[in-house]
Amino acid sequence: MKRSGVDGSRPTILKLSTFLASVLVLSATISPPLAAEESVGEKIKKIFSTPTPTPTPHKRKKSTTAKKESASPSPTSSPKKKSVSPSPSASPSSKAKKKSSPKPEPSETPPPSPTPTPSLSSTATATPEKGKRGAPNATLSPEAITGFENYPPKVQQLLNSALELTTRNLDYKYGSADPDNGGMDCSGFVYFVLKQNGVDGVPRDSSEQYIWVRRAGKFEPVVSRKEDSFEFDNLKPGDLLFWTGTYAIQRDPPITHAMIYLGREKKTGARVMVGASDGRTYQSQQRFGVSVFDFKMPRADKDEAEDSKVHPRFVGYAHIPGLRD
Repeated sequence: MKRSGVDGSRPTILKLSTFLASVLVLSATISPPLAAEESVGEKIKKIFSTPTPTPTPHKRKKSTTAKKESASPSPTSSPKKKSVSPSPSASPSSKAKKKSSPKPEPSETPPPSPTPTPSLSSTATATPEKGKRGAPNATLSPEAITGFENYPPKVQQLLNSALELTTRNLDYKYGSADPDNGGMDCSGFVYFVLKQNGVDGVPRDSSEQYIWVRRAGKFEPVVSRKEDSFEFDNLKPGDLLFWTGTYAIQRDPPITHAMIYLGREKKTGARVMVGASDGRTYQSQQRFGVSVFDFKMPRADKDEAEDSKVHPRFVGYAHIPGLRD
């Protein structure tokens, strides 16, 4: 009976032993992963404690891969090209511009060529400039002057040469007494015409010309402001006409303007003269240059005596010495 009891307890003991064995096996199996987990944690701590060596190779690998990828794929290279594009693109563009600059330089050279061309055209074509400032120069034929055929031969010759200058489209050019300069001033015109017709001793300046005729006893003063004054009874074609106050100048006597009297125009019956002027009128239109002009007395201003401005005033006329002798 005792054996049977022992024998009956054996299966329970076997069960306990198997249970303990399984527990030991389980503990053995569980303990190594814990150790493994601890070892992995330690490794992770070590890795994080030394982050620099690990990321650097990863970054280098990534950079190399990126470089390899940037070389091969277009999208990665495009941002790099975009980032680098401002500097290198500017440099090649500048180089391209520098290379292309010699090409536009010859293209820039033509603009200076057209710029001088208008200047040349403007100097050559004085008529449009005169059109802007006033009417074109006027001229008359000898047949358009009353009684021209009855003038003395020397007077006809002098007036013919004076009228010929009005056909050259000459400007008013201060300080010039030569038509080859493109224009003349008033006293320069008188000087040139008289010298051309053999008159000796002609001064160049209008004030000196006034003194010259005064000393020769050929001057006729005019005080009146009326065109039908008796003081014009001795006025003859070919006479010199003198003004003062056409512009402000310090000279004694203050003669500032001179012209040559032509006579009366057949068509209008008005007195006309010839010379160089910077704005006198013919047929109520201003002319700037060598032209025919109306010979009219300057209008008297009411305030002329009160203000200090310079006003033109006709002072008289004179026979040219030796012209009618």
